[in-house]
Amino acid sequence: MEESSTYHIPVLLKESVDGLNIGKGGVFVDVTFGGGGHSREILSRLDDDGHLYGFDQDKDAEKNAESNPKFTFVRSNFRFLKNFMTYHGVSEIDGLLADLGVSSHHFDDKDRGFSFRFDGKLDMRMNQRARVTAADIVNNYDEKRLADIFYFYGELKNARKLASVIATARKSKKIETVEEFLDVVRPLTGKDREKKDLAKVFQALRIEVNDEMAALKSMLKSATELLKPGGRLVVITYHSLEDRIVKNMMKTGNTEGTEDKDFFGRSNSPFKIITNKVIVPDTGEQERNPRSRSAKLRIAEKL
Repeated sequence: MEESSTYHIPVLLKESVDGLNIGKGGVFVDVTFGGGGHSREILSRLDDDGHLYGFDQDKDAEKNAESNPKFTFVRSNFRFLKNFMTYHGVSEIDGLLADLGVSSHHFDDKDRGFSFRFDGKLDMRMNQRARVTAADIVNNYDEKRLADIFYFYGELKNARKLASVIATARKSKKIETVEEFLDVVRPLTGKDREKKDLAKVFQALRIEVNDEMAALKSMLKSATELLKPGGRLVVITYHSLEDRIVKNMMKTGNTEGTEDKDFFGRSNSPFKIITNKVIVPDTGEQERNPRSRSAKLRIAEKL
């Protein structure tokens, strides 16, 4: 397996793979295969009795998967984790790793529409077989639904105003490209915060296009059911929405954070948290890979 150096630089590589507590054998899953960086490191630590399954819904990622008897590539959204593990005859796993960030490849590909740095189609689909694009959402969602997306997924205080100007602009001309979209929303961003504000707007649309929050909840539920006692759940998050969901699952065993306690007041969570203090990249990694600056690593062990 050979990772393209331009596709994606794996974040917190050693820390995350160390967190899986790999012996020599065992069954592991990398649910965000991407450029294959984390998977390659996992495979280097497995003997011939071990096996790794790599999930990615993007056809571009599949090109990074080379033939290896210890590796199986699954082209699917990780929300279908349990379905595909069942298909492959796997009823329990020893560890799962998820790097929830958008890959450098997606941000750098002007044709995918993930970044406001390039003009191109307003797309943002991780799975190019999916039907709904960001342009579909911008042009077809009603104003209230648009406002909710920007408020809940982008945490933007001017969500209603954003939705209003979009609804007005699309009446005269359909918004189909990144530049056309920026012409509409850029005037509402603060001059000193333009990049941060636009990043939140694009994040909100991307989350909606790919149904990211629901997919994450489904994957974590499946991971909890599949992990054997002593198995590790290792997750790298990049924004507060997904981090809250992961933290809740590890602390309480559900994504809502509802704590269940026994008669004696002890938590019934199926996990023991390994990272009582979240792990973040050191200064050196943040300088080498700016994308890592918002990364947080959490690790839990199945009881």
